[in-house]
Amino acid sequence: MKHIGLLCTALLCICCTLTSHAQESLGQNGTLSGTVFGDYYWMAKNNDSNIQNKNGFWFRRIYLTYEHQLGESFSSRVRLEMSSSGDFQSDIEMEPTVKDAYLKWQGEDHAILGGISSTPTWGLVEDVWGYRSIEKSPLDLFDFGNSRDFGVSFTGRIGDSKKIKYHFFAGNGNSNKPDIDKGKKLMLSVGYYINDHIVVEGYADWNNRTNGLDSYTSQLFAGYRSEPFTIGALAAVQDLEPLDNISETTVDLVSLFSHFRLEENIKGYLRADHLFGRYIGGSSNSYIPFAERGEPTIIIGGFDFSLNEQVHLMPNLETIVYNEDASGLSSETDLVPRLTFFFEF
Repeated sequence: MKHIGLLCTALLCICCTLTSHAQESLGQNGTLSGTVFGDYYWMAKNNDSNIQNKNGFWFRRIYLTYEHQLGESFSSRVRLEMSSSGDFQSDIEMEPTVKDAYLKWQGEDHAILGGISSTPTWGLVEDVWGYRSIEKSPLDLFDFGNSRDFGVSFTGRIGDSKKIKYHFFAGNGNSNKPDIDKGKKLMLSVGYYINDHIVVEGYADWNNRTNGLDSYTSQLFAGYRSEPFTIGALAAVQDLEPLDNISETTVDLVSLFSHFRLEENIKGYLRADHLFGRYIGGSSNSYIPFAERGEPTIIIGGFDFSLNEQVHLMPNLETIVYNEDASGLSSETDLVPRLTFFFEF
């Protein structure tokens, strides 16, 4: 028993020493952080009778991120993501997937990233919108692209005043999943930061697909940011080349959003997106399914109660109104009240 006690004590000392060194190394060269958000949702009214009145708690996203500095010029980042299925049908457990995994070289004004990293498709828009925990940015919500891709990206600032920022990405065009075809995707955004508050950005991409159904996306965005008030507006269009006897498809999207301070710890937010045309595939949209008849307009509004800088409670309402499409079809209004929670560490 004496020998066993000594062995346990030695092992405990070794573990404590290793943990101490790991924490010291992490503090000097790396950071570990996390973000969690989800809701208590109620499908109060929906065109799909199978999910009408369904309600419950879920985690929409859990992120765990580790960033490590590798000398003066190089750094790396790995982010794992876990999420609920969001289809109102599956009760499978959440499993982690790789959201980010890249090596970054940082110069004075330019950077190069290799691996799985953020695309330029809606990075700025999501930053100005500021409420990813409430809803995806417009192009993300309506499936105009992906937030991540595997490839090489180049970012930086140019010009004498450094007010022009660019982000070029050459990737697989298959998000963070393995590439299984010969096509590639090229993406470019150029933003002009007029001053500390106003920015305008143009974006375009070409997704070369081996099935012949290439896509072209473009977006124009303008935003104003300040502590008491923020507003943003965008217009986007996506063209799908014809495949065999399928005619060319063009989808247009516009969005206007704002958030504003009401009290020291209370903010409000409003947003409206309109898709010109049917949302094909919208019925399978995670967390907020759309009817596929009529032109959808989604209206989002709510409040942000900041319990502290890292913890927020945000009651909100998502409403989807459907106008008649070109064929004269439409759907009834969808209503989704939610109590969204958000915290980070």
